[in-house]
Amino acid sequence: MNRISRSIAAALFAGGLVLGLGACSDVADEAAKQVEDEVVEEVDKQLNEEYQVTYEVTGAKADSIEFNAGGGDAADPKLETVKNPTLPWKKTVTLRGIEAPTVLPVALDVSEGGSDGLTCKIVYKGKTLAEESDAGVVSAAGCVAVSPIAG
Repeated sequence: MNRISRSIAAALFAGGLVLGLGACSDVADEAAKQVEDEVVEEVDKQLNEEYQVTYEVTGAKADSIEFNAGGGDAADPKLETVKNPTLPWKKTVTLRGIEAPTVLPVALDVSEGGSDGLTCKIVYKGKTLAEESDAGVVSAAGCVAVSPIAG
C-alpha cells in the first residue's frame, strides 16, 4: 500500500473511531473536521512534492527520444523530444507528485548501427525504477515508472 493510501486509510480509521466513540457530539464533529483537514493537507503535500529522476538511453543509434520533462501534471505531462541524439544519452529532470517518469527512445533501423537495439533506464536516487530493451527494424524501448512519491 503506498504512502498516500496508508495516510488516507489511517486518517479515515481515526476519524471513524472518533465518530463512533463520540456519537454526534460537538467533540466528534470537530475531530472529524480535523481528520478531514489533515487528510487533505497530506494529499496536497504529496501531490506537490518534487523529485528528480535520470533517464538513460544506450544502444547503437536512436532517431529520437521523447521524455517527460516535468512542468506538466499527471494527466497532461509535458513531453519533450530530442532528434538524432548522441548515445549514450542521459538527462535529469524534476517531476512533481504522482507524475510518471517516462522515456521513449525510437530507432527506425537498428541494423545500421549493429544488433544492439536500444535500452532505456529510469533511475531515482541510485535505484533503477524501470529498464527495457528492444531490437528490430523498428525499436522502441519505452520505459515508464510509477512515481516514487506514489509508490
